[in-house]
Amino acid sequence: MTDDIDRDRPQTEPSPPALNLAPAPHLTPVPDQATPPDQTVPGTVERPAGRAQLTLLVAGICMPVLGSALIAPVLPQMQRHFHSTPGSDVLVPMVVALPGLFLALSAPLLGSVADRTNRKALLLIAMALYAVVGSTPLYLASLVAIDVSRVLLGACEGVILICCTSLIGDYWTGARRAKYLSVSTLATSLAATAFLAVGGVLGVSGWRTPFWMYVLPLLLLVPMARLLWQPPRTSTPGVGTRLEPLPRRQVLVPCLVTLFGGLYFFTLVVELPFILDGIGIHSTAVVGTISAVMALATATGSALFPRLAARPARVLVPLEFAGVAVGLATVFATGALPVVVTGAIITGFSTGVMLPTLLVWAVHRLNYSQRGRGTGWWSGALTLGQFFCPLVVAGLSAASGGLQPALLVLALAAALLAATVLLGLRHQHDPLDPSPGEPVAAPAAP
Repeated sequence: MTDDIDRDRPQTEPSPPALNLAPAPHLTPVPDQATPPDQTVPGTVERPAGRAQLTLLVAGICMPVLGSALIAPVLPQMQRHFHSTPGSDVLVPMVVALPGLFLALSAPLLGSVADRTNRKALLLIAMALYAVVGSTPLYLASLVAIDVSRVLLGACEGVILICCTSLIGDYWTGARRAKYLSVSTLATSLAATAFLAVGGVLGVSGWRTPFWMYVLPLLLLVPMARLLWQPPRTSTPGVGTRLEPLPRRQVLVPCLVTLFGGLYFFTLVVELPFILDGIGIHSTAVVGTISAVMALATATGSALFPRLAARPARVLVPLEFAGVAVGLATVFATGALPVVVTGAIITGFSTGVMLPTLLVWAVHRLNYSQRGRGTGWWSGALTLGQFFCPLVVAGLSAASGGLQPALLVLALAAALLAATVLLGLRHQHDPLDPSPGEPVAAPAAP
């Protein structure tokens, strides 16, 4: 990591100019006057990208959500089916956990591959392999073999997520890039809710049935092949060529915060049904409705982000973690259902704004040759936070005497994190919106 991330190495591109705090001037990028009009800049787009490209890339980003949301409802059926398999009590839950864990561990390496190769070609290969590997549990008889296939699925998910996110950064710039990155996080939140419902419905026909959904990427292959393109660059790095290093603070600080952001993003997604059960709400319909309300609050927060994208991370990130702290403390405060729902809404809204904030903060100032690795590090941090979420909550619950007290500990930790980020970033004044001097071709508005 230290070889790859080194802000002390000389950069091939000039540092972005100092930005005015006023957001309005940064909403419309202008070309870099230092670049000759006839010179091709690495990572620029020669033709305009529009709604079709955005739709395909966002749809691709939603595919990794299938890894956990679609299969979670049928885990009890799988447990009963493989009850005679030694270690099934561990191997069955790993069907959901393994893709995300392997994505988190491999994402930095996959990001490096994306920076060295053709992102479009890599995406198409990953989409095809995703459909093949993801659907193998339809005919695999061994639980161990199914778990192995889920590891391979995690690698495909990582490539899809990194390539699609990087291409959004390649095709658009400025306020549009921030807006469309937030659209991708909004879409994944909605997709997770939808896939949970679809998985439950399909699971009625048997635990294998939801795995048919993994053939969906095949429907996207032809449109992606026809409508997406690889952004041009002046040269292609060789296998032994050292890529331009990532600026350490610019990448590692957002990724470290994202590790905690991922944990908080999934805390109530995972634990809310147990919280409601603890206060006497046992109806599946009521639990599902309240979860949907929280998901709607999350989507609302993500949809609001483009209006806030010109604000500095040092302002937005502490406010978002403070909102999470208030929400979790509200859920902890009492067993009254209206109060719990209010806390869930506050938490969902705060994490909804937080996710696109962290993504844009991490990758928006990276150039073309750095963007794949930056996206890989960020994706790995987010997914690792998701993986550790239930483990952390379980450990805090055991140490503090229950789930409700654990929420208070998490709320206090979120407040402390908000203060830490506020103090740590107090000298950072750049808005999240990318530098107006970044050389890109003006894209068509979708």
